[in-house]
Amino acid sequence: MFAIIETGGKQYQVTEGRYVDVELLEGEADSKVVFENIIMLVNGKKSKVGQPYVKNASVEGTVVKNDKTKKVIVYKQRAKKGYRKKQGHRQNYTRVMINKIRTSAKSKSDSAVETAEE
Repeated sequence: MFAIIETGGKQYQVTEGRYVDVELLEGEADSKVVFENIIMLVNGKKSKVGQPYVKNASVEGTVVKNDKTKKVIVYKQRAKKGYRKKQGHRQNYTRVMINKIRTSAKSKSDSAVETAEE
């Protein structure tokens, strides 16, 4: 079973027991994180595609670490003008271990409605 999630403006394919590097998230190592924006769920021949997101689905994970990627060198030059510019960039990211893919999870808004009715 795998899911396609959306976080940080990008889409990632995730599987239980594997880790994924996503855009920087708030939270320290060993903290829990829940992804609510599930685009697609696939379980063998069965699949659910959201419009735009799958309802009542979520992916739970644990933050492993916050780190930076390898340095990327950006070099600009104008021919015959003596213009040279060299820059380096390291993008921040968060490594998340995927613990559970839930297909019928309660969302936070559902639990808020239930407590308000009581």
